[in-house]
Amino acid sequence: MASILSHPAAALAMAPLFEWGGVPRRIVWLGAWCTIVPDFDVIGLAWGISYGDLFGHRGLTHSLLFAAAFGIALVMLIKPPGSRAANALFLFLCTASHRLFDALTDGGLGIAFFTPFDETRYFLPWNPIRVSPIGLSEFISSEGAAVLASEAIWIWIPALALFSLGTALVRHVAAAPGSRWTPRFRA
Repeated sequence: MASILSHPAAALAMAPLFEWGGVPRRIVWLGAWCTIVPDFDVIGLAWGISYGDLFGHRGLTHSLLFAAAFGIALVMLIKPPGSRAANALFLFLCTASHRLFDALTDGGLGIAFFTPFDETRYFLPWNPIRVSPIGLSEFISSEGAAVLASEAIWIWIPALALFSLGTALVRHVAAAPGSRWTPRFRA
């Protein structure tokens, strides 16, 4: 898995792009939290659930079905202002980004993208991100430093580029002659 320090980069990178859909800032922060929710499945390891089981690590909580259901459930529960569809799509993409980053790692059993319909676990063909060790003591080591260096290159730099591009686009649209739209996000 990528570390919980890097997963929220996806939400922050997409934030300016979702401003057009009326996604409020508090939903952006909720989206950042959604990017790490799939890893709550590691609790199952302490309860005797095997890593490769349906409810094991990178199982059901890492599926696209979970990401969709979770995003929709949050929107139905908190009823944020603006478009429900835009808010749900943003939260889905934030939750779904977790599996993308994990599928780019170089370790583990793969991601159960399509569970419960297909429990096959997949990696993407290219795995440039070093897998993060599970556990704080294992993370605070030279291996954890190597993971963070890998994530800086393959997660944070692209996320910063997407955020910058989205912010520039937002500013361009706001500055267009006759635009009545004022951006909320500032770089």
